[in-house]
Amino acid sequence: MTPKNAGAHPHYHYMSIKIGIIGAGGMAAYHIKGFRQAGAEVVALADVNKAAADKTAAAQGVTRVYGDVAKMLSEVRDLDAVSVIVPNKFHAPVAMQALKAGKHVFCEKPPALNATEMTALKAAAAKAKRTLMFNFNNRARPESYAMRDYIAAGAVGTINSCQAKWIRRAGIPGFGGWFTTKAMSGGGPLIDLLHMVDLGMHFMGSPEPEYVLAQTFNDFINDKAYKGPWGIPDVEKGTTDVEAAAHGFVRFKTGQVMSFQVSWAEMNRREEVSVVFQGKKAGGMVRRLFGTDGLDETAQDDCELYTNENGRQVNRSIVVTPDPTMGRVRSAMNFVRAIEGTEKPLNTPDEALSLMRIIDGAYTSAATGKPVAV
Repeated sequence: MTPKNAGAHPHYHYMSIKIGIIGAGGMAAYHIKGFRQAGAEVVALADVNKAAADKTAAAQGVTRVYGDVAKMLSEVRDLDAVSVIVPNKFHAPVAMQALKAGKHVFCEKPPALNATEMTALKAAAAKAKRTLMFNFNNRARPESYAMRDYIAAGAVGTINSCQAKWIRRAGIPGFGGWFTTKAMSGGGPLIDLLHMVDLGMHFMGSPEPEYVLAQTFNDFINDKAYKGPWGIPDVEKGTTDVEAAAHGFVRFKTGQVMSFQVSWAEMNRREEVSVVFQGKKAGGMVRRLFGTDGLDETAQDDCELYTNENGRQVNRSIVVTPDPTMGRVRSAMNFVRAIEGTEKPLNTPDEALSLMRIIDGAYTSAATGKPVAV
């Protein structure tokens, strides 16, 4: 298939896009798999922890390994794009470094620590004329694609209201490490598990936020009984200064509204990841209920539409092929195709900025006890 904009990039006809990975963590395997499935080449890997970089590179068959990002960017001459998989604090600086070096950027979530950083990233991408995308992988789940098809076809109508939820009973990702250190992470579950707020806005047509009212809670944030089955090792004398849960309400300039519930640790029956919405023509739900162990193998996925037909209430169950990676591989594939011009990007810098404004507003509202204009 010849890309639409192949004329602008004649080398795409016979050369695949070359990507460098920055960060050797667990997400790298998903990114690499997706890039390769879309026909791109992963040509280099960099991590400040050179031993970790060597290990991941060997496992993934990547030959050029660096302990320094700047060195990779300057030495790998034919690098088209990079993937950023580092702790939250370094998302914006590393993405900025890559954009200034003229590379397309695919960055893990959250886009940045705050809206100010995201504003600078958006400007840098525009100046460099490069694609800047974030791994909002839940947009790439088959359930989300299916739901978007119904929305695009007009079956749902305008979505008036939406409930975004990622709640955990026991899912703190390590104590005293970078996840629980606000200066490194930007916050707790609200910024970590922002996927459903993002997905809800995606379904609603990416409206512009106007007001946020929110409250955070830090019960259980120091209680080892609430540690998740994954994450990073505890740091004995490390910092824990983030929330355990955040609940809030967003009003958009369109009059649409969203409530959100996000937690690492609170008294829920089980971990739930869902977006439920009420449209003018139909309602709907995309939901994953995790198993008791908090791991994917025992998860249950639902994708449903709620409507009235022939004077009767009808619930439609939408059947899709299960995706155990929750869209992570498909999301990386979309990045490559967006650069080539064969697919529309699943997310944009404008949408990432709206999301960061909501998160900033929620933290400010929680701190002041008042609604915040965003």
